[in-house]
Amino acid sequence: MIIVMKRDATEELVQRAAAKVEKMGLKAHVIVGTERTVIAAIGDKREEMRESLETVPGVSKVVPILAPYKVASLEVKPEPTLVKAGSLEVGSGKCGVIAGPCSVESEEQIVQTAQAVKAAGATALRGGAFKPRTSPYSFQGLKEEGLKMLATARDETGLAVVTEVVASEDVELVAKYADVLQIGARNMQNYRLLEAVGRVDRAVLLKRGPSATIDELLLAAEYILNEGNTRVMLCERGIRTFESHTRFTLPLATVSYLHQKTHLPVVIDPSHGTGHAALVPDMCVAAVAIGADGIIVEVHPEPDQAMSDGYQSLDLPTFAATMQRCRAVANAIGVQCGAEI
Repeated sequence: MIIVMKRDATEELVQRAAAKVEKMGLKAHVIVGTERTVIAAIGDKREEMRESLETVPGVSKVVPILAPYKVASLEVKPEPTLVKAGSLEVGSGKCGVIAGPCSVESEEQIVQTAQAVKAAGATALRGGAFKPRTSPYSFQGLKEEGLKMLATARDETGLAVVTEVVASEDVELVAKYADVLQIGARNMQNYRLLEAVGRVDRAVLLKRGPSATIDELLLAAEYILNEGNTRVMLCERGIRTFESHTRFTLPLATVSYLHQKTHLPVVIDPSHGTGHAALVPDMCVAAVAIGADGIIVEVHPEPDQAMSDGYQSLDLPTFAATMQRCRAVANAIGVQCGAEI
């Protein structure tokens, strides 16, 4: 249920209503909007509970949430959410740009890349310290040493760090170094991991699984939101289809559809979505044009020497040129793409 508070309801009345929800055995999520505050009451929604809540001082009305995903739904929060994490802002008219290598290989590599992508207008640095790979014999990342290198790059440039966490037992370690915890496509339905990142004070980038439906993606986000973490970004990184000309099929219609279903910002990953560096610039521009709240792009100083995903990584000059095109489109549709340079 959604408890809609009156416009003039004080903070005390809001907290009193939330306490009433908890006392009834439901979970209360207080969501402050631009015009009014609502409380999402998650749990049993028996009619007598609804009637009881309607009599609480400061309450305007109580309405059921129809969507299976409750806190993520536009029914709860009709205005878009702006997620902030250090230098990164995603959503509500801000198109964040996350760029960097697939994996951290050395301090020199990650610092050089961070400096270059910042100069081109990126607002956050990506880089994998823990790398879940299809083959156990592939490069698995530098782990904590890689995290330390990412932190050094942040110190050098001021860019927020976005990196993947692959296991619930690693959440606290990764959160010690990162500004945004990325949940990779393979872990979208790792519910214990989702709950773990929901309990830490870090923004989360949740990637869609290659065979997951949109509802499954939103319900995965609900696990994080239900633990109290409201800084969640959804990421479309392509799905598996019968096509083989690209690594995955990148459905940009996901952006428009999700904007009609959820207040959470939507980020596009053209690198994994196509798997070919030559296709990435056009898909970045298209993502901005369709209204994506952010893009995450793999960039490497020497893609042909990369230890992972070099074939889909942009080199530094190509990324800078892509950013110029993205900014031109963003200006045309009235949004800010990346940092002002």
